[in-house]
Amino acid sequence: MKIVSWNCGGAFRKKYKLLDQFGADLLIIQECENPASSEINYSKWSQNHLWIGNKHKGLGVFAKPHVRIEKLNWPDCGVQLFLPCRIDASFNLLATWTKQGLVPALHYIGQLWTYLQMHKDELSMSPSVICGDLNSNAIWDNQHRGNSHSTVVQDLAAINIRSIYHSYYDESHGCETIPTFYLQRKIAKPYHIDYAFASSQLTANSTRFEIGEMNYWLNYSDHMPIIFNIRTPNTVAQRPMV
Repeated sequence: MKIVSWNCGGAFRKKYKLLDQFGADLLIIQECENPASSEINYSKWSQNHLWIGNKHKGLGVFAKPHVRIEKLNWPDCGVQLFLPCRIDASFNLLATWTKQGLVPALHYIGQLWTYLQMHKDELSMSPSVICGDLNSNAIWDNQHRGNSHSTVVQDLAAINIRSIYHSYYDESHGCETIPTFYLQRKIAKPYHIDYAFASSQLTANSTRFEIGEMNYWLNYSDHMPIIFNIRTPNTVAQRPMV
């Protein structure tokens, strides 16, 4: 299964066709508007989707017609934005776009750390993908106590979920050589803040990982799309939806 995640920088109704080139089965889009209250062509294109947010900016999961997506009822207790869903009754997808919390300890990665404390069991019980714009990197660990980027990476590794990029390129967190974000769209301000984490059974052998080419995608957003493949389970024990 091919998955693309992209913080589109808003106005996705004008940009969604850009992603056709990837032929992805699933798109995870941050900063996209609600298809239900947008222009008609975007709404028609978005027939198979889930979305959360306010009218103009939110988090969406868009799937090809043959892909079954079902929203999971996992409470977030006010941290945001997280969109948990079940894909083809086969694996969990946690789409993410972390926001700035009300206090420094809950800024960005602190939002994900808090969410994981509530739902590590669900993520460990079935193959899972966690993907999106985390606004985070290990280079900022010293700004967080106990809920840093590296702490989240360690907590996920404990339930056998790891970053696909770092495994594919054999790089350490904080030492990434390919940026996913250019602050103010300036080439001199590169950062790696978009991620895909997955359970090991989804990434064996066939996994690939790419980041969109800077000179092209900076015309449309300050973020580059990330593109990767997973191997979906052939047989998965059916679990009740919660």
